[in-house]
Amino acid sequence: MRNKSQCLSFSVLFFFFFFLFSYHQSQAQPSTTGYTCSANQTTYPCRTYAFYRASAPDFLDLASIADLFSVSRLMISEPSNISSPSSPLIQNQPLFVPITCSCNTLNASYTISFANLSYTIKSGDTFYLVSTNKYQNLTTYQSVEVVNPTFVPTKLEVGDVIIFPVFCKCPNQTQLRNRVNYLVSYVLQPSENLSSVASRFGIETQAIIDVNGNNIRPFDTLFVPVARLPELKQPAVAPSTPPSAETPSRKTERKGVIIGLSIGLGICGASLVLVAGMWIYREALLKKKREREIDEQKQKLQFNKGGRDLKDMEVNFMADVSDCLDKYRIFKIEELREATDNFSEGCLIQGSVYKGNIHGEVYAIKMMKWNACEELKILQKVNHGNLVKLEGFCIDPEDANCYLIYEYIENGSLHSWLHENKNENLNWKTRLRIAIDVANGLQYIHEHTRPRVVHKDIKSSNILLDSNMRAKIANFGLAKSGCNAITMHIVGTQGYIAPEYLADGVVSTKMDVFSFGVVLLELISGKEAIDEEGKFCGQKLKGYWREMKRGK
Repeated sequence: MRNKSQCLSFSVLFFFFFFLFSYHQSQAQPSTTGYTCSANQTTYPCRTYAFYRASAPDFLDLASIADLFSVSRLMISEPSNISSPSSPLIQNQPLFVPITCSCNTLNASYTISFANLSYTIKSGDTFYLVSTNKYQNLTTYQSVEVVNPTFVPTKLEVGDVIIFPVFCKCPNQTQLRNRVNYLVSYVLQPSENLSSVASRFGIETQAIIDVNGNNIRPFDTLFVPVARLPELKQPAVAPSTPPSAETPSRKTERKGVIIGLSIGLGICGASLVLVAGMWIYREALLKKKREREIDEQKQKLQFNKGGRDLKDMEVNFMADVSDCLDKYRIFKIEELREATDNFSEGCLIQGSVYKGNIHGEVYAIKMMKWNACEELKILQKVNHGNLVKLEGFCIDPEDANCYLIYEYIENGSLHSWLHENKNENLNWKTRLRIAIDVANGLQYIHEHTRPRVVHKDIKSSNILLDSNMRAKIANFGLAKSGCNAITMHIVGTQGYIAPEYLADGVVSTKMDVFSFGVVLLELISGKEAIDEEGKFCGQKLKGYWREMKRGK
């Protein structure tokens, strides 16, 4: 009886302590769906970094890791202290990957802080496997489910584009005043503790505890406060394996063969070297001018890991677009100023778009701020006859402006033809062709780009007509690469915004289809999307039809 009583007492104590431990741990950790933030916090969004470890078999090179995080190799190699973006990696090699952290409102009372990363589902992928293996627990499958409510986790299809929310935080104003410029996202490993992490980053352990508490468990994401990124110790390039020692007899046997081969190969080699040298010299001459232009742009920018000034923005932009420097022409700011008469009102087309003549070619020049990299990254993925073509870009390091240079479309916007040029009516054949052109352009960005591109601002003023009255979709400033993400930051033009986007904030290709429907109503009725009374044109469709039948 006494033994039974002792066993019962021991069991009660065991479960009591287990309950206390579980309660304590649950109180210390954030929800598995993410880290909360304040939507009113002015420091969001921000550029920060995630600590990532190279891993076999898929992520032992910067190109694959850059694709996973939707950045360029240069953006990883520079902060990670890697000399060349093409350098191979070894298992567990440390990297700093840049991410853009935002405070995202998922519903009226729930805001979490994460970086939106688009991922295309492959065979065998699940939310759990991608979160734990590819993103290395920088997110959780629960948070992926919350951010992608339109997808059923057990019914994923190859090619589905999913938003993976990588956990992150932006420093608050107090931290910024204390010179905390970054909160680096770091996944604690089973072999590590807070002291070892602090040592890696060159900070005090208490600094990590102040931000995260002291009950962080293995595979939890913690945030490391730093003024500037530490210099990562990267492994030296492995030397080539020395040749094995040979016996004197084998050396003698091979000596004659080697001498004979050397004479023959020497003659052939000399001829090849002469031919190759001539070809290389010719190619160098052709590329010399382009390389000089690229170097001039890069030399104006200084890489500063700890700063948060305009120079940082310029460097980040150059890093963002480094993969397409050879694809587009890089214009000089002096060329643009001369072409637009120093951006005078006489050359202004609309908004911040100017008409300019550069060496006999007419271009549309769009003036933007430093954040043009998102539009440029989308434009470099698309190439279609019904999309306005990007010809090049320019960076002005003096005022951190960026300029995108497009082909010039002669006949202006569809909006001006429908609502301003009253004396020049569009016949029905032309209207039908315009509608088909816009549909073809939308089909291309929705179905033939990976991840899919959502324009988010389809309207008659963003549809341009060339000299043959063929339509081209323009202005990708609000475009989003990837879809089915949730946002409470509603952008667009009144009258063209889909009701479900207004209600739920879900970004999908359907919102472009709705906007295209409004453009069709404009083409048919000749009326504005929103009239002077603020009413949607679809509400008066029957009246417009009666007017058309009467010939008005």
